[in-house]
Amino acid sequence: MTVSMVLEHLFLVLVSAFFLLILGLMIGMIAYVYPKFKKPILLIVDILQTIPTLAMLGILMAFFGPTKKTVIIGLVLYSLLPVVLNTVTGLESVDPGIREAAQGMGMTKIQRLFKVELPIAFPFIFSGMRIAVVTSVGVAVFGALVGGGGLGSILYRGVRTQNMKLLGYGTLALVVISLVIDTAMGQYEKRLIAKQGGKSI
Repeated sequence: MTVSMVLEHLFLVLVSAFFLLILGLMIGMIAYVYPKFKKPILLIVDILQTIPTLAMLGILMAFFGPTKKTVIIGLVLYSLLPVVLNTVTGLESVDPGIREAAQGMGMTKIQRLFKVELPIAFPFIFSGMRIAVVTSVGVAVFGALVGGGGLGSILYRGVRTQNMKLLGYGTLALVVISLVIDTAMGQYEKRLIAKQGGKSI
């Protein structure tokens, strides 16, 4: 196992997390602002998560080829549900009194969304992001089968050669990465909640 494989794995996870946050927020806000789209949107992202990882990557590879882009797109699509769901739930859970106060100050619906509701809901949204990113660490292993590289390469090599040492190193690296990311994001989530008086939505 080399450092480059670990960095490659982190690259896949972190780049997909960046696009996941942007896309998840956008889709979640659309579902919140336009309630008639909520059920179809949640149904679609739910279906995406139920598709077997290898099947999704295989479909994407047919369009984008065996590249890191294929893996990143797959990770984003596969991890949308917790981010979209927590965005919708978080925004819907904002105290109606706060919305009325913002409206009384002359804010438009869009201004309320970005200046009031999103900041209040963000700790809950970040909680969904945390779940998605930690899950992506494990799911990214399958990326090695479609040219994505990362720690999946060493795990599959270990399986093919029945090399228990390689499997052990690869598994340990995945566990450490997951724990570090989960702990770091968990601490940041606590800080976000503390800024709102110690209460999450």
